[in-house]
Amino acid sequence: MKEERFHDSSLRPESYRWAAVIALPLRLVVGWTYFSAFWRRLVLENKLIPDDPGYIGVKFNHFLPNALGIKPVIEYLVTHPSELWWFIAAFTIIECLVGLMLMLGLLTRLAAVGVFSLALGILLGSGWLGTTCLDEWQIGILGMCAGLLLFLTGGGSCSLDGRLAQLPCCARRASLFAWVASGPLPLGYRKLAKVSIWSAVFMMFVTLGTNQFFHGGVWGPLHNKSVKPLLEVSGASLSGDGLRFNVYRTEGVDTYGSFLVRVRLTDGQGNTLWKMEADELSALPPSAIENSFIARIKPGAFGLVLPLGAKAGVTLPVTLPVVSVGPVSVVLTDVSGKEWSAPVRKAGGA
Repeated sequence: MKEERFHDSSLRPESYRWAAVIALPLRLVVGWTYFSAFWRRLVLENKLIPDDPGYIGVKFNHFLPNALGIKPVIEYLVTHPSELWWFIAAFTIIECLVGLMLMLGLLTRLAAVGVFSLALGILLGSGWLGTTCLDEWQIGILGMCAGLLLFLTGGGSCSLDGRLAQLPCCARRASLFAWVASGPLPLGYRKLAKVSIWSAVFMMFVTLGTNQFFHGGVWGPLHNKSVKPLLEVSGASLSGDGLRFNVYRTEGVDTYGSFLVRVRLTDGQGNTLWKMEADELSALPPSAIENSFIARIKPGAFGLVLPLGAKAGVTLPVTLPVVSVGPVSVVLTDVSGKEWSAPVRKAGGA
């Protein structure tokens, strides 16, 4: 029996029907993962209430510190709460429609493009998050691959597209229907093979590149920015109004805050010139903290609570005169014992 040879002509419809049936479990599961985002946020619990502790916009703020390429977009949104709400509402509706269309097999290829785009946004925004494993990176990169594969297979006979294809209006526009819904693509085997191979090359490039960027997973030391809190302290100054500094939490667990239990001023030898302990920090008035984003630094029961992505200017009353002829530093101490410091500019000096 001679080996079958493929020519650069359109593949038979049976090939796409087989591929779509084989990909059915993937289509249903991926569809539910996106539809369930809507289901969790609006049906099981309303997470679109800005003043509610479970507001999804705060989670969006968690993406900001180490996002790849889209950080300016995220920063704009978290500094404009009304625009952020509309963005999240639209994002949730799109996830609902994409997931539902994919499960039903309605305009399957268009829905697959939606999956690819949503997964890309997840990857770039939150691919660095994950405490025990590379959670968000895996969700993003696998979502992109799933969207790409489902675009190539379509929905097949186990989909609403399979029923719509029998309508005369869809049959008359078979080529357009194939690109947005299901059925044989107007590509020969060789062209389809090139599309698939180059898509695989692109996906491997994105996979290895983002894995290395976010986690050092290809070469060099591994790193996980979701394990330990990291604070950036800047703009510290000391004047008659007290001690003022800016603090920005850029790393650590997104579901738990960093807890400041002590703020000190030290001289060049590390001697403490002044300090404020946890009970005093927890009693600070709201006016002492000027938050920049919707993730808010605020007094807690045992000090200052700093959520991931939160940034604020903090002003503390310094009631005792701080005498030092040399450099002065502000030192922030986390409940875990980690410390961060920054030089202090004194009034009338450099």
